[in-house]
Amino acid sequence: MKRILSLVLLGVPLLSAAQNPVVRDLYTADPTARVFNNKVYIYPSHDIVPPEGQRQDWFCMADYHVFSSENLTDWKDHGVIVSQQTVPWGNPTGYSMWAPDCVFKNGKYYFYFPNAPKEGRGFAIGVATADRPEGPFTCEPQPIKGVSGIDPCVLIDDDGSAYIYWSGMGIRGAKLKSNMTELDGELQEIQMPKREGMPEMPPMRVGGQEMKGLPDGFKEGPFAFKRGDWYYLTFPWVRGDTSNGANPTETLAYSMSKSPLGPWDFKGIIMAEHENNCWTNHHSLVEYKGQWYLFYHHNDLSPRDDKRRSVCIDKVTFNADGTIQEVKPTMRGVGINQATEKIEIDRYSAASPDVTTAYVDTTSYLRGLRANLPTKGSWIRYNDVDFSNINDGYLIVNAMATDNTEFCVREKSANGKVIARFTMTVKSEQGPFRRDMSNQWLTLTAPLEYTPKGVTDLVVTCEGSGISVDWVMFKNRPKYFTPLSANAPAVRPDEQGFIRRWMLLEPIKQDIRSNIVFTNTYLREAFSKNYFKNQLTMLPKDGQKVKVGNQTLAWHALDSENYNMKLFRFAEKWGDQTYGSLFWGVTLIDCPCDYPDVRLAAGSNGASMWWLNGEEVLLLEGDRRMVEDDGMSARISLKKGINVLRCSVINGPGLSDFCVRFLDSNLKPITNYTISIKK
Repeated sequence: MKRILSLVLLGVPLLSAAQNPVVRDLYTADPTARVFNNKVYIYPSHDIVPPEGQRQDWFCMADYHVFSSENLTDWKDHGVIVSQQTVPWGNPTGYSMWAPDCVFKNGKYYFYFPNAPKEGRGFAIGVATADRPEGPFTCEPQPIKGVSGIDPCVLIDDDGSAYIYWSGMGIRGAKLKSNMTELDGELQEIQMPKREGMPEMPPMRVGGQEMKGLPDGFKEGPFAFKRGDWYYLTFPWVRGDTSNGANPTETLAYSMSKSPLGPWDFKGIIMAEHENNCWTNHHSLVEYKGQWYLFYHHNDLSPRDDKRRSVCIDKVTFNADGTIQEVKPTMRGVGINQATEKIEIDRYSAASPDVTTAYVDTTSYLRGLRANLPTKGSWIRYNDVDFSNINDGYLIVNAMATDNTEFCVREKSANGKVIARFTMTVKSEQGPFRRDMSNQWLTLTAPLEYTPKGVTDLVVTCEGSGISVDWVMFKNRPKYFTPLSANAPAVRPDEQGFIRRWMLLEPIKQDIRSNIVFTNTYLREAFSKNYFKNQLTMLPKDGQKVKVGNQTLAWHALDSENYNMKLFRFAEKWGDQTYGSLFWGVTLIDCPCDYPDVRLAAGSNGASMWWLNGEEVLLLEGDRRMVEDDGMSARISLKKGINVLRCSVINGPGLSDFCVRFLDSNLKPITNYTISIKK
């Protein structure tokens, strides 16, 4: 069935999510991922825009955050764990807190990070410790002696031995003492090469050894791990020609060994150069719940500045011999989205050939991207969305399109079942809606025509002249009604006397442009019209159908969760007409005695008519809003036994509902009777 959408502005917060990149509200790079306490923690560097006085075209990092997730979809930012202001030996204005690492040993978490020292040149590697993976961390008073460089990584071997690797004069590695803050072994004196135009540097005392067997060319950012009997040393590597001043971009490469310090056997690349020439890449690999993942960075959210980067995740596959299959970066990323999450569907898994992506706002790249579906038949598919938490849902979409363009969200394929259908009515502006600040994007809602089960794929299909889609989100409706079984026991009114149990007929379509037409004459004609057989005498059953013109409508036995019957929500769930509708309701009042001299008090949005035991008792005319006791009948009587109360509510634009109760001669609510849906 075709439904016209309603449009609303929703304050959806910007959250870290499953799509690449996984952190959207700040720049993150050089991600080291670790598994602690059945969660994945990411320890990245934090790119910032350089403040005044700093080199504007270079990397700038002043602190470290840590992020955690149990499902690789919901990422929590635990905030700053180490800052350049809190490192005792570091330069508080160095802005050089590059790639870090964190490991667990001896009942503590050890965080390793590079920083510029207060005195001298180059970089040193510091250590901070904590009792929890998210901190708080306390920095050691001095950096590790004998380690001069950047990008530390620590490997804890099966026997508990710890090895540290870093970039500096090539990639070096060394064993750590059991205290995890000192190198195990003698330091060597190494003469630093003289730079042109610079004074000769004094010799340095350096620990560890250079890793042998790695390819020629620039290498940095080592990340070492063990899988089975193999040790892996992975690293960003420039394989391109650097002659004649060329500055090619980095790949991610790896070597393997049977020993934690080599010698290493070079195997090839894990990920090729970024297609947009983002100069760097930096990474880690981790196994979580039986699947290996590659964490890396890209400048998706800063396309004109490759010194401000963002963390991405993709799956890794190993061959039988232990070698690694090349990873192709994806927009979709990893993890199963809950349907109730904000799903950046522009990060699609697959698409028709004509689909493109672009930035939502080129003045604010952190607003993310959009998918452009240019013509009828264009589609995008987004994999792995879990609907197990949707029971009575609706769909929210952030989209932009021309007037009267249709698009659908389907299941599994471009020809799959329609989950929800949208028709853009921007120019006509029918129904309540809001535009966002760009005055182009609309946040739209539509009821679900079909609710998938379990984990499935979503497909957006363009059914008209072209659309752009940013994100989607499914939500469960509040519980407005409880459907009743045929043998549901009778109930009393609520404490205020409001009648919540009704038999409602699905809405009858009405051509109503404006509610100002609800005059006495108009309403009496509308309510006296014969819509279906025995409409003022029948006692319908749940599920019973009646024919009204070309509509076949069903009756529904319902208890309201509120004092008022929310007819608009009833129509949204069970009908195909939310605006321009006429509703019929029937309920049975079983009184233990006669109640003379009572009044029926009702409110409705919009106009309504009420009948008791076949006699009209109240007409609420005009363009009304639902207010309790908005109108009262003349004095009437409730007889002992069954009384039949009927109502009809008519409304054009706006939300329809009603409330009703009986008041005694002192205008106090009557509650000493029961309500049922059958005699």
